[in-house]
Amino acid sequence: MLQKTMQTLRSVSTALAITLAMLAATPAEAAEGKTLRIGWTAWSDAEAVTNIAKQVLEQRLGYKVELVMTDIGLQYQGVAKGQLDLMLMSWLPTTHKAYWDKLSPELVDVGVLYDNAKLGWAVPAYVPESELNSIADMKKPEVQKKLKSQVQGIDPGAGLMKASSGALKDYGLDGYQLLTGSDAAMVIALDRAIKRNEWIVVTTWTPHWMFSKYKLRYLQDPSQALGGAEAIHALSRKGFEQDFPKAAAFIKNFKIPLADLESVMLKAKDTSYEKEAAAYIQSHPEMVEKWLKDTK
Repeated sequence: MLQKTMQTLRSVSTALAITLAMLAATPAEAAEGKTLRIGWTAWSDAEAVTNIAKQVLEQRLGYKVELVMTDIGLQYQGVAKGQLDLMLMSWLPTTHKAYWDKLSPELVDVGVLYDNAKLGWAVPAYVPESELNSIADMKKPEVQKKLKSQVQGIDPGAGLMKASSGALKDYGLDGYQLLTGSDAAMVIALDRAIKRNEWIVVTTWTPHWMFSKYKLRYLQDPSQALGGAEAIHALSRKGFEQDFPKAAAFIKNFKIPLADLESVMLKAKDTSYEKEAAAYIQSHPEMVEKWLKDTK
């Protein structure tokens, strides 16, 4: 009877201690136990970056992470409204300017993940530069015929597609159709054209694994219709740093060289982004420690 009473007292004492600890915890400490929701889009670079971040957040910092795949425009809205905690694919200053200008009062720029990114239109290297070297060359009747009056694009909500629509107007390519599809659909169309030695123009960007797999070149864009060098930013909702301080400290230091990112993307094409993210983390311990240096 005495033993049972002592067990009961110990249970009550433990429960009381847990309750007192919860009451003493700050809102930020309490939030640390919540699920962190990260928005992402089915672009190869976004999938690589997001999977690396997810594994570090879960395995090194103890968070539970939910990845929410959605259109880029909905990501901006989700973060601005607090429905998402974070997004890791904000192209600034040009590509996503419209989203940023509209929603920036409700967003927090956590930091740059990588820079020297680029948007553009690319062709297979076997397409003669003497015939097609610039977007302006696409107005030539013989070039337009070989391209079947088409530009193969990606998902319609992407900033790249908005810029590409503008490029059609800027260069007077009225007879062309900008085809929509996913990142994967764009690559399939490119692969099919290359196997047939056909001409094709695709909307694309750097970093992308396709530049490691295929011999491609960007068309010159003298009007800068597709913009210049870009930086990819991480954006959070307001209050994110207070609610998830360790996660915010990690994201601020989360930098990836473009060459490394393209290597992960190329390998993941034949395996999985989860597997290659894990392999990258394991093979770059010093870099990971730099990412985490302010989370101690």
